[in-house]
Amino acid sequence: HVQLVESGGGSVQAGGSLRLSCTAPGFTDVRCAMDWYRQPAGKVRERVASISLDGTTTYADSVKGRFFISKAKDKATVYLEMGSLKPEDTATYFCKQFCLGWKPGQYWGQGTQVTVS
Repeated sequence: HVQLVESGGGSVQAGGSLRLSCTAPGFTDVRCAMDWYRQPAGKVRERVASISLDGTTTYADSVKGRFFISKAKDKATVYLEMGSLKPEDTATYFCKQFCLGWKPGQYWGQGTQVTVS
């Protein structure tokens, strides 16, 4: 049973930094593709950053140069380093993962709140 656990959200002043983590405990020796999404209150969820099976990264234009996605080698763990934060980055952030060998489907974290003032 796959459960994704997120951590690292919080409140920060504009210009500050935060690091989000998302892991599926117990999974090792896996190859995964991961994404981070965010959903501001009352708005649609949008993709922020992705990292593919081979490690290729892509970013939404709004976060390029400020956010960086990475993953732990052979683990179902993904990170999002967020810098130069702006008030418009305020949202609930969700991770999404799929690792080879998992049952087909979408696996989401529970969400972690990021507030920038």
